[in-house]
Amino acid sequence: MPHQITDRKFDILFDWFDHTNDNWLTHEDFEQMAELFTAVARPDDHENRGAMREAFTAWWDLLRDAGVTDAQGRVGRQGFIQVMRSGVTEPKNFEHVIMGIVNALMSALDTDRSNELSAREYVRMYEALGISPETSDAAFRRLDRNGSGSITHAEFRRAIEEFYLSTDPEAPGNWLLGDPLSAE
Repeated sequence: MPHQITDRKFDILFDWFDHTNDNWLTHEDFEQMAELFTAVARPDDHENRGAMREAFTAWWDLLRDAGVTDAQGRVGRQGFIQVMRSGVTEPKNFEHVIMGIVNALMSALDTDRSNELSAREYVRMYEALGISPETSDAAFRRLDRNGSGSITHAEFRRAIEEFYLSTDPEAPGNWLLGDPLSAE
């Protein structure tokens, strides 16, 4: 079952995006996620805020264009997972959508241009995105592969790639949003 681990991660992602807890994702859910992410950037950081909004819109467009929306314009869990597998993780889409968000987020947070995030910055960022400090602190420890006390932009990109693409249950990036094996 090569998709079992990625499907579980996409299931976690679905729950994170489902602000109304109604088991449906809507365009409004993606707009809310864009607002969460852009709020992490400085108000005058129009470039990164715009890039994040544009990437979330493109993500929703991929779901909508894949034909998995119902008559009310909602996407269910299985449709979301299906499009994540077949559309969003396609290399061109992945770089534009997911990495577009990641690159803009990292650029927005890296105000000192050190090209890295400390544990405190990382935990604060994810807390602002609605992830508990316990979850993000544990994730940080896994992602700081060299024990330097910070995560570089390259390490963060690698973690994101592992979260979305890896079928290896031991990949550190799997834990970005919590233990992907906890609900099995």
